[in-house]
Amino acid sequence: MTYLRALLAALAIAPIGAAAALADSHGGSEFAFTFPYDGSFDDAAFALENAIVGQGLVIDYVTHTGEMLNRTGLDVGSDVNLFEAADVYLFCSALVSREVMEADWRNIAFCPYGIFVAERDGEVMLGYQNYPDGPMDAVEALLEGIVQEALAN
Repeated sequence: MTYLRALLAALAIAPIGAAAALADSHGGSEFAFTFPYDGSFDDAAFALENAIVGQGLVIDYVTHTGEMLNRTGLDVGSDVNLFEAADVYLFCSALVSREVMEADWRNIAFCPYGIFVAERDGEVMLGYQNYPDGPMDAVEALLEGIVQEALAN
């Protein structure tokens, strides 16, 4: 069961990690919405964690995507340092997930939801994936609220 959970988490974060790398660090793109954070990476991560838990949600997993990319870069033939640090917080909302999956059961493909915190070129940011229009707007609203709460702290 642990292997299956890890595999599902890895599959869920792959698009998020790619979105983080492609997103503009001051706004959005077709892949992700990003928001600059005025503070350190550690402060942003702490604020994000508190905002998620403050919504009554449980963090299922935290990926250390930046650490993994830095550790494996040379192994895959790259010397590019994408992030000073980057983590993705994965979680689910029973209420919002039920809403979007009752609208279309295939929205399970987007669960769990993730918000990333990253530091790139000395700039810290928070962000999340841009989901398809329609029922997934409810997920984007949830993620937007969490990010705005983290930015305010």
